[in-house]
Amino acid sequence: MLFFINQKGPLTEGIFRKSANMKSCRALKETLNAGDKVTLDCESVLVVASVLKDFLGNIPGSVFTSHLHEKWLTITDGENEEEKIAATQRLLAKLPRANAALLRYLFGVLHNIQQHSSVNQLTAYNLATCIAPSILCLPNACSAELASDITRKIFLVQFLIENCLQILGEDIASLLLDSATHCDGSEKAADPVNNSTVSATIPWVPHTNQHSKVRGLGLSIGFSALSPVLTTVPGTNSSSIGIR
Repeated sequence: MLFFINQKGPLTEGIFRKSANMKSCRALKETLNAGDKVTLDCESVLVVASVLKDFLGNIPGSVFTSHLHEKWLTITDGENEEEKIAATQRLLAKLPRANAALLRYLFGVLHNIQQHSSVNQLTAYNLATCIAPSILCLPNACSAELASDITRKIFLVQFLIENCLQILGEDIASLLLDSATHCDGSEKAADPVNNSTVSATIPWVPHTNQHSKVRGLGLSIGFSALSPVLTTVPGTNSSSIGIR
């Protein structure tokens, strides 16, 4: 889905902001959770973007992880851009490998979309306003004060979008193009975990040997605790991530 949104999203006005057809969203989620092949070209990009936001919002503790949440929100307190970028890279290195991989692709897509803001009417700030609540959500156990600090969340996401290439590597643009959408709707993508270029940018440390597949995202990465619905695939040591 990330690659589909990267192709269609930049030229779609209001991507991530406009409401999508709920019936279509529900049908796509059910198809993805069933493990069936999806022809994304038959789907509205607004529907795909809505399902992606729903997936991101249901990752336990958020893709940024709850134990680092407060530290992420202090990133924008840095005195200059260089300090903020360095602090961001240090926190990325502390994330589970799969989380960092997903963030790298996600912000590559968001950066590409904001570069076409004259067409889609979405600046980095607008995108951050739309996506921050989904990717910086907290479990109920965390403080209400942090959970309600939407302004800092938006500023953090805006900073990450605007400085994506400096933080995550300028090669992210080419990685997002390094996929082939088949006629059955499936996507063949560069593996963000085993790709040597990706690994050279951020020193990710694997937190698990268990591998999972993120259905429909076009990514096959080590995901042991990123989804609200994690099920073991019969006859294998792999797991699949479902979307509620």
